[in-house]
Amino acid sequence: MSVAEELPGGNDAALLRQSLDEVRRVIVGQDHMVERLIVALLARGHCLLEGVPGVAKTLAASTLATVVGGTFARIQFTPDLVPSDIVGTRVFHPSNEKFDVELGPVFVNFLLADEINRAPAKVQSALLEVMAERQVTLAGVTHPLPRPFIVLATQNPIESEGVYPLPEVQRDRFLFRVRVPHPSAHEELEILHRMSVTPPVPERVLDPARLLALQQAAEQVSVHQLVADYVVRLVMSTRAPAEYGLADLTETIEIGVSPRATLGLVSAGRALALLRGRDYLLPDDVRDVAVDVMSHRLMLTFDALADGVDPEQVVKQILHAVPPPLVVWNQNR
Repeated sequence: MSVAEELPGGNDAALLRQSLDEVRRVIVGQDHMVERLIVALLARGHCLLEGVPGVAKTLAASTLATVVGGTFARIQFTPDLVPSDIVGTRVFHPSNEKFDVELGPVFVNFLLADEINRAPAKVQSALLEVMAERQVTLAGVTHPLPRPFIVLATQNPIESEGVYPLPEVQRDRFLFRVRVPHPSAHEELEILHRMSVTPPVPERVLDPARLLALQQAAEQVSVHQLVADYVVRLVMSTRAPAEYGLADLTETIEIGVSPRATLGLVSAGRALALLRGRDYLLPDDVRDVAVDVMSHRLMLTFDALADGVDPEQVVKQILHAVPPPLVVWNQNR
């Protein structure tokens, strides 16, 4: 049976829900973060997790890698890191008087870049090729990364000493920027009960080949012309807010989101639709992922930054002002 034939039956959605449930056996709460990690996987995008220490960012990434299957590596980013530490280098062997290429830890399916904003500019530029091109060039030879490949990065937003803010071009490479809050009192109690004894061990549900098939299924989710037009209107409202009834944002937004936001809204919306058991995209799918796709791509003015304007609130204001279309799908077509 082909991937397209599996979609209407809901087999893919059931398998994805099983994966979600397996991750949630280990991660208490943080349902939004866990769902976004699955969606990023399906959409072939990278995910930036932003939150204070101890809110299960690293645990969620490693648990997801176990559930999905494939190889996993964690790199702890530090200010003294150099590019060869992550992508590899040439090593001279005196025994045979030859240089051999030693590939770095990025050659895995799941790469956890822990505290990514602690790495200097040279390391960030090396990671940029990994994220954008999914390949590494060493001594003039290109080495493709294994597929599927995803970067799950974490950063602490309150740190100011010994950190290097991510450049705009690298933030743009992340499909999602997900904020991870502290757990609630009820979730904190459940963490105490679950993790103070032998913690649960996740079981493998998928494998790389099956994940690649699910990614292809997500790409085949239908997008109505009206929904595509809605995505474009959301993006254009960040570049010319006055034309969309948002004149008050003219002094707030310095530069609107890039075309990668347009592609990201569609790819992430398709993945979310597949997760919800549909083979067509709805405006609600786009609205659900819009904040995580667009907020980190907005460049605010100096005055807005000085006033503490939250880019997520700006995106929510845009979603409120730009009306979605009413799309009626014929299930028989």
